[in-house]
Amino acid sequence: MKNKKRPFSKPKKVSSPDYQSKKIVSSELNESGIRLNKYIANSGICSRREADKLIEKGEVLVDGKVIKEMGYKVQPNQVVKYQGKILKTEKKVYLLLNKPKGFITTTNDPQGRKTVMDLVKNACEEQVFPVGRLDRATSGLLLFTNDGDLSKKLTHPSHKIKKIYQVTLDKPLTKADFQQIIDGVKLEDGIVEVDDLGIVSEDKKVIGIEIHVGKNRIVRRLFENLDYKVEKLDRVMFGNLTKKDLPRGKYRFLSEKEVLWMK
Repeated sequence: MKNKKRPFSKPKKVSSPDYQSKKIVSSELNESGIRLNKYIANSGICSRREADKLIEKGEVLVDGKVIKEMGYKVQPNQVVKYQGKILKTEKKVYLLLNKPKGFITTTNDPQGRKTVMDLVKNACEEQVFPVGRLDRATSGLLLFTNDGDLSKKLTHPSHKIKKIYQVTLDKPLTKADFQQIIDGVKLEDGIVEVDDLGIVSEDKKVIGIEIHVGKNRIVRRLFENLDYKVEKLDRVMFGNLTKKDLPRGKYRFLSEKEVLWMK
């Protein structure tokens, strides 16, 4: 990892790719069919991995017959059922929420606490899921979709999806700790490498940090490891998506260009 980082600044505009040769939506069902687990996932009831378990248990029927074959391909004229309900592939939906504090990132909570799903429950008919997590005390950008493939891509560290956070600390960040973060901070689950770091405020308490690692509470743990308390944490950028014109607690649907950029 390089020891020298460029000064933290607002992300540069990313030039638009050539969209003429791409389509935001294409039919998964063609002459060769679509794998059963993907068909189930596309219906919005679960992920592909969970769909594999349903198939293995014999809980999925195709044209009235139990199918346990993992590689089975569904044809356009076939009827797929789960728990007596006909499954239909949904159109892909992508929406961006500016999450407020006080909401947990989960689809449901046994303790009855407020979840991010409460904020998007009336957004669309399709069943969408959060991409990654923001803890209860963290605010900022959170993406929702029913596109399992894209969700997997955006959350896998190998794709190095950029995330920028604004961090407010309880005391000024020292020069030594600034350098330590750049060099890499060792936590219990490995060394954390950041992509960019900068001082945002004159009192050196507000920090901008760019990171692509998606481990649980990674930003908070990084600063806590250096004996700082994170008083505020806000995700201001996710991939190429920003909070511009998106008030706290509100959501918007992504444009075709934004979806294509992520893909």
